[in-house]
Amino acid sequence: EVQLQAFGGGLVQVGGSLRLSCSVSGFNVRDWVIAWFRQAPGKEREGLSYISWGETRSSESVQGRFTLTSDNARNEVYLQMNNLQPEDTAVYYCAADPAPTYADLLQEYEYDYWGQGTQVTVSS
Repeated sequence: EVQLQAFGGGLVQVGGSLRLSCSVSGFNVRDWVIAWFRQAPGKEREGLSYISWGETRSSESVQGRFTLTSDNARNEVYLQMNNLQPEDTAVYYCAADPAPTYADLLQEYEYDYWGQGTQVTVSS
């Protein structure tokens, strides 16, 4: 059974850092495309970063501040978030798919499997 569990969220002050983790089971992280998304209240879900065959890409909105890494031995994917701002407040999700269309891996339609989300709140 495929399962993803995102954790590591919390309350942080402006300029602070957090590292989110996505623990997966039922597949190997190196074999699937895995992405991080977030959804702020009243906004659409936004793709942040993905890893595909060892290569990563981030959206322009977080590039330079957020970094996706993976640990094949632990079967986990991480999102290191630095210089957090109030606009980064959202529920963060990890998602995965074995065979996305590759049309746009920062779009949620590419992913059939989702974790439950973890809340990140940035206080000013």
